[in-house]
Order: sequence, then C-alpha cells, then structure tokens
Amino acid sequence: MKKIAILQAPFVQEMRKTTANLYRLGWDERNGGNISYLLKEEEVTPFLNVEEVIRKIPMIFDASELAGFYFIVTGSGKYFKNVTDEPSENLGIVRVAQDGKSLDLLWGLDNFATPTSELPSHFMSHIARRKVDPENRIIMHNHASHLLAMSFTHELDERKFTRTLWKMCTECLVVFPEGIGIIPWMVPGTNEIGKATSEKMKENRLVLWPQHGIYGAGRDMDEVFGLIETAEKAAQVYTYVCAQGGVKQTISDENLQRLAKMFGVEPRAGYLDVF
Repeated sequence: MKKIAILQAPFVQEMRKTTANLYRLGWDERNGGNISYLLKEEEVTPFLNVEEVIRKIPMIFDASELAGFYFIVTGSGKYFKNVTDEPSENLGIVRVAQDGKSLDLLWGLDNFATPTSELPSHFMSHIARRKVDPENRIIMHNHASHLLAMSFTHELDERKFTRTLWKMCTECLVVFPEGIGIIPWMVPGTNEIGKATSEKMKENRLVLWPQHGIYGAGRDMDEVFGLIETAEKAAQVYTYVCAQGGVKQTISDENLQRLAKMFGVEPRAGYLDVF
C-alpha cells in the first residue's frame, strides 16, 4: 500500500496551524511552549510504516503505562514560528517503547533533534487525564501572557484564583467549572514538576505554573486551545479591571449558580458561596 505524504496528515496540519496561532498570540515566544497529541495507530499507518524506526530516544521517565501509544510532539528548543515552514525539523512522531523508557522515532525531529524537555510532564498528565477521561488526547503548555501576569499579582489560592476568573467573563464557569489547579514554582523539565502537575490534572484540565505559564488538557486541539483561550481572556479582563481602578460590580455567586444550572455544569464543590 502506497503511503500518503505525511504533510497531508490531518494531525500534522493541526500542529502546524495551532503552533502558528499560538506564536501569533505571543504565548510561545522563542522556544517557549510545547504540545503533545496522542494519535491512534489507524491514523498514523496511512502515512507511515510504523515498523521503520529512525532512531531510539531515551527518556528520564518510565512511561510504560503508555507503551505502544503514538504521539506527535513539538521538539526541544524549537520555535513555534518555524513549525509551519519546517515541520519535520520541529515536530516528531514517536511511539512509546514497550519498556516505557525510550521512544521510537517514526518521523521528524530531523538533525538529531529531541522531543520537548517537558515530555515527562506531558506523559504524566496524559496518564492522569486518561484515567478521568479515556478520550483525552491533547496536552498543551504555553506562556499565556495575562495568566502569567496574574501569577505575580493575585493570591495563588486555587479557589480565589478560580473565582476571580469565573467572575471576569460569563462563559468561564461553563468552560472550566472544575476550576484551575495551581502548583508552586518548580524547575521545568523535571519529573518533580510533572508529578505535581499530573496530581492536579486528576481534577483539573487547567494547571497554572506560577511565573511560568499554563498547562491545558482535552480531547482535541480546539477544546484545549479554547480552554486556555477562555481563561486567558478572563485574566486579560482582570488586568484591565485592575488598571481601571478595581472591581465596582461583578457576577454574584447566585447568578453563577443560575448560569451553571442553565448550562448543565457542576461548579467545583465549595467554590460558590451559596446555600
């Protein structure tokens, strides 16, 4: 069977478009940010011979729970602005080896490039989210500007932070009713930050890395992009509100509860002051 050119694959096109959009928004400066996208074997095989392994890539994390799974990922040290024009240099399709301690490179990551240094954090979050939602396929990390700024000026209490975002834009409670998780500042690229993030991912699809950025998870690229986009818009409004002298009026908890009922979502228990 003749393989179709890999650049025509829908998942490659999605990665090219999404990375370009993230760079356009200023959320992924230089080589900031990373994406991992879980692929089904039947999605990959029309484009690649999965028996042809270009090289083995060792990992610092035991991903045996994902053994045999395929991912398209962004590369370490790669700039999102270059993905569209040079996809094979900046993206890679990998399969987790059976021992979970290495990756089979099937395409991309030219010139001995490696996957994002945050891949252990991504894999830990994939594992955590799939236990909550087996359809979860995307982990996205970026440096959304206003959420990043809020991590300097707002109290880093999950309930208070979430309530502020919910009250900035009516859609926020509907989009992320479970709220936003927050971890302490930690060194990126380590198993430790991956473990802390994945613990939060058991209950949240959004996790804030203070003074660094945001992690989002979901079933497809639109869902995750929209999730982060919605929280970032609320953080932007918060920035404007603070600059304009602070809150004079906002959405009441009673109205947030009415909103949740209307859209059939369940706000995080204890986050609304209603009786």
